[in-house]
Amino acid sequence: MSATADDYRWMARALELAERGLFTTTPNPRVGCVIVQDGEMVGEGWHHRAGEPHAEVHALAMAGERARGASAYVTLEPCSHHGRTPPCAEALVKAGVARVVAAMEDPNPLVAGRGLALLRDAGIDVMFGVQEGEARELNIGFVSRMIRGRPWLRLKAAATLDGKTALDNGVSQWITGDDARRDAHRWRARSCAVLTGIGTVRDDDPQLNVRAIPTERQPLRIVVDARLETPLNAKLLDGGPVLIAGAIDDAERVAALSRRGAEVLILPNTGGKVDLPALLLELGRRGINEVLAESGFKLNGSLLRENCVDELILYLAPTLVGDAARGLFNLPALTSLADKRQLAFHDIRQIGGDLRILARPR
Repeated sequence: MSATADDYRWMARALELAERGLFTTTPNPRVGCVIVQDGEMVGEGWHHRAGEPHAEVHALAMAGERARGASAYVTLEPCSHHGRTPPCAEALVKAGVARVVAAMEDPNPLVAGRGLALLRDAGIDVMFGVQEGEARELNIGFVSRMIRGRPWLRLKAAATLDGKTALDNGVSQWITGDDARRDAHRWRARSCAVLTGIGTVRDDDPQLNVRAIPTERQPLRIVVDARLETPLNAKLLDGGPVLIAGAIDDAERVAALSRRGAEVLILPNTGGKVDLPALLLELGRRGINEVLAESGFKLNGSLLRENCVDELILYLAPTLVGDAARGLFNLPALTSLADKRQLAFHDIRQIGGDLRILARPR
């Protein structure tokens, strides 16, 4: 049986609910649920944060006895395993729902179809794939971590229309307007971690926290700092967790940074730099779903060269500053256009007076 217009309508509502957990559910996925009886919504809910009841539990509690014989719309396959909370698939069976429509299967190997199978075995009519693309985008970092073992990394940069991120003397504040900077803070807020390089720390002394919008949670701050040169008075060391990824095991520097509250992780590659792919795998092991890189053109180039970038967020201001200014990416010169890096536009929109482009490597 194919999905109906009502199926899409109620799944759209479930996705709206799921998005309410955009800044809070990490390391869990963002999930929404709607219970419908005779064309009427009788229960709805979303997952607020890890360790708390899942979306289905909130929706079933609201529906009460009206859940019996109803349809449940959930943005992710109901879980079938005991984690911090009991299995949601069992809760749906116990409540007596007649039909479950899931946007997508759970990529978590602990679930991966088992939740839907449990529902079918209980005689519940099951459908999945309704608005799967939207559900996947909402949890793209969780999907990445489950399938690839590493988070989804977005590289964010602000540039002039001629592709410059700073003047030749290093001045970069501010290229874009207030609206674009506020929008960038939303990307910070939804990310589990914000990553930068030692050059940006030295030049700009950023805080790398969320300030422009309300949020209950601050992301982990990560500095790629091969020689452990992060100044001990750097603003990002004041409050909140910080991870310094280095390449030399200098016990004195490690101890000094540790006293300032930072965790130091030594991950050298064969060239004496930080092993960026290994860093992403380590972040995946730590439950990090989404990383926002806000760095200079050197680290930007390294992340691209080492295939660590999943998405580019480029804010372009309608200004020109000339050829001598600093560019976006430190990439090697090409001798043939056949070697150019191919991107696909994912979203383009105006944010205040600036243009925001989301693009992904092909």
